[in-house]
Amino acid sequence: MGVLVTYNPKKQEKTVNFLTLTGMKVLIATEKPFAKTAVESMTKIIAGAGLEAALLEKYTDRAQLLSAVADADGLIIRSDKVTQEVVEAASRLKIVVRAGAGYDNVDLAACTARDIVVMNTPGQNSNAVAELAIGMMIYMARNRFTPGTGSEVSGKKLGIHAYGNVGSIVARYGKALGMKVYAYDPFVADKSVFARDGVVEAASADELYAGCDYISLHIPATEQTRRSIGYELLSKMPRGATLINTARKEVVDEQGLVQMLTERTDFKYATDVAADIQGLLDEKFGARVFASEKKMGAETAEANINAGLAAASQTVDFLLNGNRKFQVNK
Repeated sequence: MGVLVTYNPKKQEKTVNFLTLTGMKVLIATEKPFAKTAVESMTKIIAGAGLEAALLEKYTDRAQLLSAVADADGLIIRSDKVTQEVVEAASRLKIVVRAGAGYDNVDLAACTARDIVVMNTPGQNSNAVAELAIGMMIYMARNRFTPGTGSEVSGKKLGIHAYGNVGSIVARYGKALGMKVYAYDPFVADKSVFARDGVVEAASADELYAGCDYISLHIPATEQTRRSIGYELLSKMPRGATLINTARKEVVDEQGLVQMLTERTDFKYATDVAADIQGLLDEKFGARVFASEKKMGAETAEANINAGLAAASQTVDFLLNGNRKFQVNK
């Protein structure tokens, strides 16, 4: 059972607008909790601003979240799902902050219809995810650290699909390992960033996949990207290629992936988000596929704390000052 804990701001002598904020509450609702130190700092930020902080952790029943959010003005989550049902239960809700970069676990349309601002915390988990991507490359190159001859990543070509916060860090680490780094991202406005970072810009996804030994995925799951990484793209990759996915499972066409792994016994796939058919992949392709038991990209103490503090600060800044800097449902 989840436990709901409430923190009330201590009385202070400073003349802050506590009276106008009386009763305003921020709920931190996490089925997979933040680190203890992160929670302590988050509640200090919230309570220190004169707001009430409430904590719901490790809840096992959806009804617990619906009850806890009923009188919340702000909601901070991790991978927890904010559905139409949650929005309808939260009559006072003004803002939802997803501690992390991805926000496909939030029903943006439902929030927008209720004038609820949705934010993410871009960049806070980036280094943790980038390190995991590099770690997975080396893990697969060395045959998952099992006996036998592996290969080195140095001298290989690394392709980065989407060059945002995470992608740019992966590029830096790849170069440090002696890899030749390429990237494809049509949404990067300032194309000079590639040259500054010593990265070769690919003209298309086809070109990126055809030329790289490793592809690291960093694209979000949208209507345009879901199942976009399939057999047609993957089959262009050179012999001995590896696909690394620390993004979202939905961006990979799983049937196309199966076809690729079946036809190309040299191909490998490592993911931080287990496929819907992961059992089949493990059984059929063995050591050529790897999936972490649960999403580990942001599971470092540093990322946990950084994302939590950013979420708390952004929530407070919006409720007190109306700052919408990181709003994603514009």
